[in-house]
Amino acid sequence: MDGVTTLVGQGLYMAVAAVFGLAIARLLGRDNTLGCLIAGVLAGMLLPVLDYDTGLRAENLHHLVFFVILPVLIFGSAWKIDPQMLFQWLGPIILLSTLGVVVCMLITAALVYFGIYHPEGFPWLAALLTGAILVATDPIAVVTRLRERDANGELLTLVEGESLFNDAAAIVLFTFVLGIATHSVMEGASATGELITGAGGFSLYFSAVFFGGLAIGAICGLLTAIVILFIASAGAALMVLVLAAFGSFYLAEHVVRVSGILSVMVCAIVARACLREQHESFLVHAEPTWEWLELLFNALIFVIMGLVITFDMFYQQWLAMLIGIAAALGARALAIFMLAPLARFVGPPIPKSWRLVLSWGGLRGVIAVALVLSLPTDLPYWWTVQSIVFGVVLFSLLVQGTSSTRLIRKLGL
Repeated sequence: MDGVTTLVGQGLYMAVAAVFGLAIARLLGRDNTLGCLIAGVLAGMLLPVLDYDTGLRAENLHHLVFFVILPVLIFGSAWKIDPQMLFQWLGPIILLSTLGVVVCMLITAALVYFGIYHPEGFPWLAALLTGAILVATDPIAVVTRLRERDANGELLTLVEGESLFNDAAAIVLFTFVLGIATHSVMEGASATGELITGAGGFSLYFSAVFFGGLAIGAICGLLTAIVILFIASAGAALMVLVLAAFGSFYLAEHVVRVSGILSVMVCAIVARACLREQHESFLVHAEPTWEWLELLFNALIFVIMGLVITFDMFYQQWLAMLIGIAAALGARALAIFMLAPLARFVGPPIPKSWRLVLSWGGLRGVIAVALVLSLPTDLPYWWTVQSIVFGVVLFSLLVQGTSSTRLIRKLGL
């Protein structure tokens, strides 16, 4: 019973901090994520005064992030995308979120590795983990500003769709590299040898996990739509959708052993496409429900980031943070401008002005934070990776997010 009481207390403390963060964001006129981050830092400073221990540790966040937070965030994002327009831009989106993600990860990893260049303390596996985390984008600030200015719906779909598929692919890459890294630590194996062995089977692994996740998601989406149509109740429909988000993830990840995140994403897209005629009837409350759930979990992620962030990072890891920021920006721009010209072979061409938005608007946000918070602390370089990612996320919030309005206005979008 004490464990349950402690869990409830932790949840209430973070939820209150999240609400306080939303109020801070409103007062400052900034994004909610920045307000919640500030609230998390203040809540962390208040803990010694209250003599209260939240029980949150870097080592126990993995399950909270992967089994509770990510399924809700991914399902909610996928549910909002217009399926018809998504299918129109599916070719360019898949190109940028598969080949583009791999290219971006490798460039980021190379820049970070050679920038830090400390093979003993920061090996290639650490650089690849950093690259896999930093390819996950969160363009919510740019999307908000595009919507405020009534931007082209196709541009919105491309930005949101690329980010969504990008996140799913990044999580697959992260899981793959993390598996090699943790195995190397546990077995005492050579990191280089493990990486070479892993790279040899990567194509097969990625294909099985990627397409297996798509197949499981499609089946779950169809079943979700059938159950909702059969029950035909507004309250029950919302319950089924929430169960589908967690159920599709669990089935794919733990039963079939494929990508749970891809399964969740496709489940939401297929269910929405099959239920498009019911959005004005018993699914009228679906979007508001996912809106507040996304708001809650986004807020909680940044509150947790604020709670675990330390000021030691900024004076001990400042150089690594600067290298990570430069690497993330450079790699994203190179990947977009290298691959965007190929989009015309798989779908509509991507205008040059849109490439700038995709490049600069590829902010690192909630998914990057969620992934880095789930790093095992037995990895000797986990704190360095976390510091780099936190530095890049802060740069995204304070610089990229705030300057996106001027970029959109200048490009006439």
